[in-house]
Amino acid sequence: MVPIASYPSEPLAAPLAALLARRPESDPEVEDAVRDILRQVRKEGDAALCALTQRFDGVEVRPGQLRVSASVLAEAEAALDPNLRVSMEAAIANIRAFHERQKLNSWFVEDGDGVMLGKKITPIERVGLCVPAGEVPLFSSLLMTAVPAQVAGVDQLCVVSPPVETGEVHPTIAAAARLLGIDEVYAVGGAQAVGALAYGTESIPPVHKIVGPGSPYTVAAQRQVFGTVGIALLPGPSEIVVLADAGADPRLVAADLLSQAEHGWGVACVCITDCAALARRVQEELEAQRAALPRHSIIDRALEEYGAIVVVPSLEVGIELLNRLAPEHAELQVADPWRWVDSVRHCGALFLGAAASEPVGDYFAGTNHVLPTQGAARYASSLGWADFVKTTSIIAYTPERLAHTAEHIVRMAQAEGLEAHAQAVRIRQQQATPSTTAR
Repeated sequence: MVPIASYPSEPLAAPLAALLARRPESDPEVEDAVRDILRQVRKEGDAALCALTQRFDGVEVRPGQLRVSASVLAEAEAALDPNLRVSMEAAIANIRAFHERQKLNSWFVEDGDGVMLGKKITPIERVGLCVPAGEVPLFSSLLMTAVPAQVAGVDQLCVVSPPVETGEVHPTIAAAARLLGIDEVYAVGGAQAVGALAYGTESIPPVHKIVGPGSPYTVAAQRQVFGTVGIALLPGPSEIVVLADAGADPRLVAADLLSQAEHGWGVACVCITDCAALARRVQEELEAQRAALPRHSIIDRALEEYGAIVVVPSLEVGIELLNRLAPEHAELQVADPWRWVDSVRHCGALFLGAAASEPVGDYFAGTNHVLPTQGAARYASSLGWADFVKTTSIIAYTPERLAHTAEHIVRMAQAEGLEAHAQAVRIRQQQATPSTTAR
């Protein structure tokens, strides 16, 4: 049974102490195993991918067969349930519309004396998308990573996802790729797929950035290849915090907590309420609802690890605790959720009102479900258009402006002991002097 704790308390209740101590920490054994995998992929290329796929996924693939053929992708699209296709296409449209609103343009400004300053926005050229498909095929993660990249204008998108028994990617993921217009799909997953994207193999050209969630091994691999390629986020276990008042429906609160608990390992599921009676009813609902769910053993593990119901003296204190937890998802199931929006400083996505269930954001609203976890919401944002572009500063200077500013630049360079910097400007002053005198 999920424990009920009080906050604030001295000492801090055990479930809360464990939750607040959560931070992205690497397992030395995982890091060592991943380091070996990456070394093998870098050295042996496709041969390593095939051997590692056999070892970890139990599927035999051969070099040259890692890329999913166009015919297999087409067959998957044709076999897709028509109703699911309608839902996918509607979700894609929503995600595209939301991320279109994030777009910014290059800008340039005249700064006098003929000087132009600005920022040039350029899409990243090639991006790899990691799509998990271990226990469940998370095709929604493909939608969430691919669409903002397309909105940003990324030239080349390639998908990596673990193979099923046939040696191909899960058919729903293949169909989603077709709906998105992506034809470069590889049946390889885990740390070895991250290595292939970062270093390249005979079959898989290297990318410039990798996005998408995965297992602890996939995340560890992303951490280790950062610098060779860009990494958008290092996603960890999912998290949800529901702030609920006395008027909240305990069935809805419990259902939303369970919706995250079924993700499994390391998931944090927390209800914060200023009503002790509601806390007890949520506790009862969690017990009743979880027993009827097909993944209840996974749910039980998640609730035992990081499940908690917390009673606070006021919603103000509840908001303070929510901000300390800095969760991936936060729900405000309170009478006037908009009243508290500005007070919530740290969360990846904020859901307002009883109808805004977390799965609405996971699948359909259009906002992105690739979010910061394990406290990273204190400084990081959800995946979006900006993750797929880079900006270049533009400086168009003129001799007239340099004549006015050279003394400042030289003085600052010399103060740092960088005489060559100073000389690069001083020599231009010397060149400019004769022509100025001639006029």
